[in-house]
Amino acid sequence: MPVRITEIKTTLDGKQHRFECELLHRRAGEAVVVYRMPRDHLLEDILLREGTLSLGYFWQGKPFNAYHWIDERLDTVALYFNIADSTRIGEHEVAWRDLAVDVLIEPGGRCRVLDEDELPPDLDPRLLVTIHAARDDLCRRPLSLLGEYDKLTRSLMTRD
Repeated sequence: MPVRITEIKTTLDGKQHRFECELLHRRAGEAVVVYRMPRDHLLEDILLREGTLSLGYFWQGKPFNAYHWIDERLDTVALYFNIADSTRIGEHEVAWRDLAVDVLIEPGGRCRVLDEDELPPDLDPRLLVTIHAARDDLCRRPLSLLGEYDKLTRSLMTRD
């Protein structure tokens, strides 16, 4: 029987968003959850169809989390990174703070930075340095990230 886990995202302005997911994998300091898109969702020009699987990869201590969106053949629809901090992985929940900036990588390797305009003007400069460093690191290696997450996802989704 699948283990249910709640993903709790807190934005910079303190708003919380909750998503009921299934725990796919957990070990010290990391977790992978699965969420099935309940309806079609358009993100930029990427259509996430109803039923698309979203594998959420979370780590305590990394400056991002990742969503690997896959179709029924386990092929990548897109890879999406939230620049994040304060990630906590518990028995029944994964909680993290969304630092607004996102990185979207398409299957061909095109990398787009999203939502930088949502950063508040009074943001702590040290946090801004962290955000920019994570963004730059992710954008330097889109093709290797696609390969890495494809391998991870296929391994997790096809294990017994």
